Amino acid sequence: MHKTTKKAVCILSGGMDSTLASYLAKNDGYEIIAVHFNYGQRTEHKELECFRNICIELEIKEKYEINIPFFTQIGASALTDTTIDIPLGGIETGVPITYVPFRNGIFLSIATAIAEKHNAQALFIGVVQEDSSGYPDCTDEFILKMESAINQGTKKETKLQILTPLVHMTKGEIVKKALKMNVPLKYTWSCYKNEKEACGLCDSCRLRLKGFQEANEIDTIAYAI
Repeated sequence: MHKTTKKAVCILSGGMDSTLASYLAKNDGYEIIAVHFNYGQRTEHKELECFRNICIELEIKEKYEINIPFFTQIGASALTDTTIDIPLGGIETGVPITYVPFRNGIFLSIATAIAEKHNAQALFIGVVQEDSSGYPDCTDEFILKMESAINQGTKKETKLQILTPLVHMTKGEIVKKALKMNVPLKYTWSCYKNEKEACGLCDSCRLRLKGFQEANEIDTIAYAI
């Protein structure tokens, strides 16, 4: 009798956090179905390139590149509306202007549809509580409620867990764990603003660089500063 392979849909942006989450999923014995979203973000092409490189590294056979252009129509975020500048003055307090309205909720909903198709048991998403003071869709409470809603609104035999292995880690711990697991961080991208050289000044760059500093490691991607 063949052992049934457990499957997980990994939301993989091409960033450091979602990449480590995907490696942890593989390490836990899941067959990974990777899903990437092109949603009109400023660094869409670079993120897609990173996603494809990481899928090669992880030897992922089943992957989805989903286009959801309506985020640019909605606007209201510096990531998807070019008339709003990316803040470069330091890490923002409150809900940052880079917050994309209900993005993780929409990503998880689409990932659920893919999970139902493949009879997957889990969804992996690289949310980090360190970001949650600003991003309401990165909190434990939000994820638990989404998991409940997903299982309420899917087939009876669909039983999905949303797994957030990084949620209580600091950026320094994420960098250390990634390097320990030989995660190719050179293929990941965090910058909100640029695609060729990371700006080093946006919130996401600052958090990434802070993580490398805390881990006493050097980031090998190119920075403009």
